[in-house]
Amino acid sequence: MTFDFALVLLVLVAVAGLIWLGDVLFLASARNRQRSFAAQRPVAVEYARSLLPVLLLILGVRTCIAEPFKIPSGSMMPTLLVGDYILVNKFSYGVRLPVLNTKVLDVGAPERGDLVVFRPPWAPDEHWIKRVIGMPGDEVTYRNKTLYINGEEMAETDVGAYTGPSEPTRSMAGAEVKTEQLGAVAHPIMEFPRQHTGREGTWRVPAGHYFMMGDSRDNSIDSRYQGFVPEENLVGKAFLIWMNYDHGVDFTRLGTVLG
Repeated sequence: MTFDFALVLLVLVAVAGLIWLGDVLFLASARNRQRSFAAQRPVAVEYARSLLPVLLLILGVRTCIAEPFKIPSGSMMPTLLVGDYILVNKFSYGVRLPVLNTKVLDVGAPERGDLVVFRPPWAPDEHWIKRVIGMPGDEVTYRNKTLYINGEEMAETDVGAYTGPSEPTRSMAGAEVKTEQLGAVAHPIMEFPRQHTGREGTWRVPAGHYFMMGDSRDNSIDSRYQGFVPEENLVGKAFLIWMNYDHGVDFTRLGTVLG
């Protein structure tokens, strides 16, 4: 099972809060009567009083503002590389309760072309990142390495051979980069012209769901294989690469804004 940092953080907040509250309700008055409140305050209470505001701040930021994630695979190349550390805007698609993931404030909805972190229904303990391709009600077709949305071909422009770093478990020899015009969003994709296209077909996106694809079109397990992603599984929109560390720090990627 994947380590659930949000659950651990919530438990720490609860424990620190209970220690502090218990001290206020049951122990502080006795110490006051002895006129040695500060001197006799238990070490556990001191730690709880000090850590609780910090824990609450971290929990609030992670829940409502931003959360960091690390890219573990090359399915989003050339946009994201293995070792990229990204920040995800948790406010973009609504504020959710930690652990329960219940939406308490509806702020906005994904747009076509967004880079979205989500909990895949087929692996609910994990976090994946893909690009929103199909919106609710869309008909998505992928055939001969070409994407069609509602019968309209998404235009591609050749950029050239891929020249960046390789994925640790796969050679990038023969990979080509193109710019795909996904409605109003232009973004890079990677293809292997001599490799079989993979899963092809036509899909109708149901209400409340999204069709996700990786930018590395021949190297991504996504909605073509696993199905649609429900709205309640969305975590947030990726907006920044704040560090890259694989076999050393790649300073050229620090501060890269994601679109």
